[in-house]
Amino acid sequence: MNTHKTWTERAIHALIFEVLAVGMTAPVLSWVMKIPMAHAGLLTLMISLVAMTWNMIFNSLFDRIERRWRLVRTMAMRAVHATAFEAGLVAIVVPLVAWWLDMSLLDALFLDIGLLLFFLPYTFVFNLAYDKLRASLLKKRMFAGT
Repeated sequence: MNTHKTWTERAIHALIFEVLAVGMTAPVLSWVMKIPMAHAGLLTLMISLVAMTWNMIFNSLFDRIERRWRLVRTMAMRAVHATAFEAGLVAIVVPLVAWWLDMSLLDALFLDIGLLLFFLPYTFVFNLAYDKLRASLLKKRMFAGT
C-alpha cells in the first residue's frame, strides 16, 4: 500500500480537518460562551490558522533538531514531540483567546483545555477515518489500473 502523501494531499487533508473542526467548534463556542456565531467563528478560524502555521514551523524546527542530534522516533520521542507542539500552541493561542474574548489568561487557558479535550478524540477519529478512506480509494485505483 502506498503510504507516500504528496504536498497537495497533505494540504487537502489539513484543509478538510480544519474546515470540519471550525464547523463543529464555532457553534459550540458560541453557545457555551454566549457570544455571536460570527465572533466565535472568527476566533476558531484564527486558532485554526495559528495551529496550521505553528504546525509547519514547529515540525520544520523539530525535523532539523532530529537530524542534527540524530534522534530516533521512538514512542518517547513522539511523546516529546506532541507535548512540545501542544505547549507551544497553548502559549500562542491562550493570549489570542484572552484578547479576543476579553477574559483573563487563566479563563482562556481553561477554555483551551476544553478545546484540547475535543481535539484529542477528534484528531484520532478524523485521521482513522481519513486513512481508511484513503486506503480504500488507493485499493480501488490499484484494481482499476490492472
